Amino acid sequence: MAAVGGTFCRLFDRHSSLINFRKLFVLCVNGNVQRPLSSATHKENEVELGDSTLAAPYFARSRSKQERLRDDNTLPFSAFLTDNFGRRHSYLRISLTEKCNLRCQYCMPEEGVKLTPRGQLLSTSEVLKLARLFVQEGVDKIRLTGGEPLIRPDVLDIIAELRKLEGLKTIAITTNGMNLARLLPKLKDTGLDLINISLDSLVPAKFEFIVRRKGFHKVMEGIDKAIEMGYNPVKVNCVVMRGLNEDELLDFVALTEKKPLEVRFIEYMPFDGNKWNFKKMVSYQEMLDRIRQQWPKLERVQTGHTDTAKTFKVQGFKGQVGFITSMSEHFCGSCNRLRITADGSLKVCLFGNSEVSLRDVLRSGASDEELLQIIGAAVGRKKKQHAGMFSISQMKNRPMILIGG
Repeated sequence: MAAVGGTFCRLFDRHSSLINFRKLFVLCVNGNVQRPLSSATHKENEVELGDSTLAAPYFARSRSKQERLRDDNTLPFSAFLTDNFGRRHSYLRISLTEKCNLRCQYCMPEEGVKLTPRGQLLSTSEVLKLARLFVQEGVDKIRLTGGEPLIRPDVLDIIAELRKLEGLKTIAITTNGMNLARLLPKLKDTGLDLINISLDSLVPAKFEFIVRRKGFHKVMEGIDKAIEMGYNPVKVNCVVMRGLNEDELLDFVALTEKKPLEVRFIEYMPFDGNKWNFKKMVSYQEMLDRIRQQWPKLERVQTGHTDTAKTFKVQGFKGQVGFITSMSEHFCGSCNRLRITADGSLKVCLFGNSEVSLRDVLRSGASDEELLQIIGAAVGRKKKQHAGMFSISQMKNRPMILIGG
């Protein structure tokens, strides 16, 4: 700890700033910025947040906003959002709520989850303050998630304020589609750029079984409304589970023939309470082989370096299909995503169980510079890649509903 303290002394010129930051750092090391229900032990928190061998060199290279990593072809990018493997995190996902009006089997335990008390969730002003800070440091895409983000009463206000942030190019939302048709005109007017809609079955009865609620026709109405209003592509997320909906792969692909959809097949992933089983997982390669039996000339589509989906198109179809291969073929090497949960914890990896509570740092009265130091330290500790699927299934992590996708 003395070595770390010495490093921090060299990094800050102003005595008062050093004192404040030391207080924040002590909070981190003591684990007090972890969420109250975190599964990590006190000892694990100390190791994760207070390892001087990782923190000291990282802080040394990311002392101020002016010390930026530069690239010949891009604007300067923040060192605070660049990890030790050179990955630049320009994409932030913010969960607006833990609540949802569906109970999807892969997302939420059957018995539900214990929701965080309202006072411990990020307020609108806190969401916007963090968004502003991340955008100033180079984030150019923000996706709003949940729970179900469209049940948050001030979602339109949040999007309107995000739209004012200079440097933010894209505002996206991931929704279950239940309220989408009704809200979409206002969402578009406010500045929403991209929409992802969850839909795991084209059979109404099976849909109800998977999500444990009615509402199939509302979701389909939302998809059609998005197409009608000019969103292209409209992304449809389908979590594929053996014995449930893998028999509908071809039906989903057929949807892309006449509609500008991008159906994205997502490998079933393990999270707390979703009863993940390797036998239920249908791999990308198996899905691809099955689709190619029907459409042998399925063509690979060129995508960006940081895109998560492996994208394909049937010749002559309006839309396309993609595969999110988190389990069978990870894409950690190009990951540019960070996540903030509804209760304000920063997760640098979807499958990692370490978190830092930006909410607690905010509410301690920290300055932007102090917040950036905490964020930079967390990004600097991001691992090269997440664990393999069997290790992930044994790790303690939040249910997906409390992460925000």
